[in-house]
Amino acid sequence: MNRQAIAAAILVALTLWLQCAGMAILIHWVKTWIARGTKGPTPWYSAVLMIRFTVLMIVLHTLQILLWAGLYRWRCLPSWESCFYFSASAFSTVGYGDVVLPRAWRAVGPIESVVGVLMCGMSVSGLFAILSRLLAAEERS
Repeated sequence: MNRQAIAAAILVALTLWLQCAGMAILIHWVKTWIARGTKGPTPWYSAVLMIRFTVLMIVLHTLQILLWAGLYRWRCLPSWESCFYFSASAFSTVGYGDVVLPRAWRAVGPIESVVGVLMCGMSVSGLFAILSRLLAAEERS
């Protein structure tokens, strides 16, 4: 059980680091992009910004899913396909149950689910912050 707990703790830390670093980069990019719209954002400009940010957040979450899938491939499951499938269903809290981890590693799946909920929540808060900034910039112009 110690190996599993250590592996889960390392993955939680790496996932959180990846999310925070990715969000910091994206926030800097968004601030720069919003500042370029000196006359205030047009609806098209705002839509493009939100779409880009959302796509980049999906890419960031996919990288996090791959991080967890790497552990499953190394220690638990026979193919990358099943590892990615299990990781994505755990991260998104869908949890179909048709692919399961070996008994010794089962506690890691729910940890990934909790982390996935938190990371998705951080992403949604980023989207909300961007929307708030865009609305404030539109009101000023």
